[in-house]
Amino acid sequence: MRTVAVSLLLFAAVVYLLTLDGEGVWGFVNAGAEASMVGAIADWFAVTALFRHPMGLPVPHTALIPKRKAELGRGLEEFVGENFLQEEIIRERVINVGIAQRVADWLAVPANADRVVTEGSEIAARVLGKVREEHIEALVTEALVPRFREEPIAPLLGGLLTEALHDDLHHGLVELMLEEMHGWLLANPETVREVLGERAPWWSPDRLNEFVIDRAHIEMVRWVADIRATPDHRARKALDSMLNRLAGDLLNDAATQERTERLKERVLEHPAVLNTAVSLWKALRKALLGSLKDPEGAVRLRLLAEIEHGSARLRTDAALRERLDRHAADAAVFAVERYGAELTAVITNTIEKWDGKEAASRIELHVGRDLQFIRINGTIVGGLVGVLIHAVAVTLH
Repeated sequence: MRTVAVSLLLFAAVVYLLTLDGEGVWGFVNAGAEASMVGAIADWFAVTALFRHPMGLPVPHTALIPKRKAELGRGLEEFVGENFLQEEIIRERVINVGIAQRVADWLAVPANADRVVTEGSEIAARVLGKVREEHIEALVTEALVPRFREEPIAPLLGGLLTEALHDDLHHGLVELMLEEMHGWLLANPETVREVLGERAPWWSPDRLNEFVIDRAHIEMVRWVADIRATPDHRARKALDSMLNRLAGDLLNDAATQERTERLKERVLEHPAVLNTAVSLWKALRKALLGSLKDPEGAVRLRLLAEIEHGSARLRTDAALRERLDRHAADAAVFAVERYGAELTAVITNTIEKWDGKEAASRIELHVGRDLQFIRINGTIVGGLVGVLIHAVAVTLH
């Protein structure tokens, strides 16, 4: 485009020289060519003055971009911040995009849902593979155990037990224990006889021991069955009373709290704590890795089912989509309010690091084509104005 602009200037100069001292129509052509040269040179000067000194001459108010690149950066930063990173603009744009609907439509394609599960599984497998046993040991010994030592456990246990008793959460556990105990007693009479027989007096006759043991077994089964069948049984009330007292002691009794803390210390000092944590992690990692790598693994199938279910719900539940879009807009607004200044500051910081000539060169390469059109338009418009001025002059004479 620079070549085109220069070519037009040279063409105007040639036409001017060829029609010099011409009369009639050639006078109009000569006047137009002369004005075209003036317009072309003036616009060349204006365009060039933005980026460098024309012909290397230090004319005032030229080479504006190299001299004022810092101000240009700050101006761009303020412009972006004031016109693009505003809450109303961000919120409207995010909501109009319809992120939830787009995600739902994209996940509705089976290949896309499978890709999400596959990519997520590979990332999760890589992360799990990077966590080694020494990392778990360090986590337990350097983070968890010291934190548990600092935190008094008695008030925490007392509070949890109080809330559980208040909501009758323990009754389900009691029912489970009674059911299992009753079933075990019925299914294992020989074990009961063996345990009780070992504790029978040596001097007691065997027939008497067998009678007493059988009777004890029957009464044990009957007693557990009676507790199961009677919601307000004395044993149940006794258990509730004991648990309530324990909860109160854990919260208020210094002696109970001290014993609890000593028990906590013994547990934390036991080597089994670390060994158990590592063993649990190894078992969990092995199970997860196996399921993630297996295309038909339970974890992958479950993830795929959840994604399909979530996508179907998003497509049919307009209220859910609207709510998620609002949350996305809120998140975008929060990010802009929190980090918008840092984002726009990148513009200033980047331009400030540029060399003046480099900044001018980059901007000129980016917008130079349009700037050359200014020179071309100046050449053409100058020629037309020259013809008009010559026509007025001819008319006045």
